Amino acid sequence: MKNDRLISSGMIRDLRFMCPDTKKDVLLSGYSRWRIGGVADCVVSPATVEELVDVISYVRNRTIPYVIIGETSNLLFPTEGIRALVIHFGKNFSKLSIAGSRVFAQSGAWVPRFSLSVAKMGLGGTEHMIGIPGTLGGLIYMNGGSSRKGVGDHVVKVNTLSPEGDLAVFNREECGFQYRSSVFQSNGHIIISAEFDYPLSGDAVAVRRDMLRILRERRRKFPRKTPNCGSVFVSDPKMYKEYGSPGEIIERCGLKGLEKGNAKISELHANFILNKGAATAEDVLFLINLVQKTAEKETGYSMRSEVRYVTPFGMTVPAHERAAELYPNNFIEKVK
Repeated sequence: MKNDRLISSGMIRDLRFMCPDTKKDVLLSGYSRWRIGGVADCVVSPATVEELVDVISYVRNRTIPYVIIGETSNLLFPTEGIRALVIHFGKNFSKLSIAGSRVFAQSGAWVPRFSLSVAKMGLGGTEHMIGIPGTLGGLIYMNGGSSRKGVGDHVVKVNTLSPEGDLAVFNREECGFQYRSSVFQSNGHIIISAEFDYPLSGDAVAVRRDMLRILRERRRKFPRKTPNCGSVFVSDPKMYKEYGSPGEIIERCGLKGLEKGNAKISELHANFILNKGAATAEDVLFLINLVQKTAEKETGYSMRSEVRYVTPFGMTVPAHERAAELYPNNFIEKVK
């Protein structure tokens, strides 16, 4: 793969001039919540919108592909690494401000900090987000949340950068929020920041108590000490009504605790796949494929994955689609 480098040393020097926080040959497992992934040729972490605009203009003019990452809680990196430019939104890009009921935050804001900051100002509506270990941009992209709620419920507008390099604004209706879905999953826009409107809670103590309850439940129900990306499969409302949650279905299919290589379906919560130490992307994809096909046979529903697989050249695709390509004949076989 190193012979296929798309980003030369000269390009990296140019990128460092535009964006000082530019790194060469970065091990992606260090970014990954799954602790999976090979080496990325170059990672840039912009600190301003201007830096981001300059970087996107530079790579677009040179037809260099790129991929956006945050806390990676819904991403699976390839074992062989990434040749595309990796643009990382983190603490460099995490400004947060609150005025009355209006909240502004950049896409690199850490979701638990965002949620707690809103609650401390006496506003309600972010309680369900307190335990989600991601960045705000990724949460908006997935319309993520918990307790069947989504971050999009309180969005006023989302500021983006188009694939052509133009700044754009989407109001809530234009964001196309649906359950674990948004227009940003298909339009190629980079989420820069967002504005929200949250109601006064009326009882800040009750909000805090609810957050503590949610955190306790997450600690009790979900594996925390072994690397994982959180929930792997989306809960389809129709499937949920008839058969229950993805975790319940996976458990009823007898797949709880199943292993492939160093990847394992959690025995604590079956909708989590763990990295026991040296799991590869292929190990995880094998289990995703096996779960999907087995559950479909048992229920008639094809569970889609929340996880996005990043290809070596920067495309992101639903992990179950990549898994089906790799393992077309993988079915209900015993895995050792």
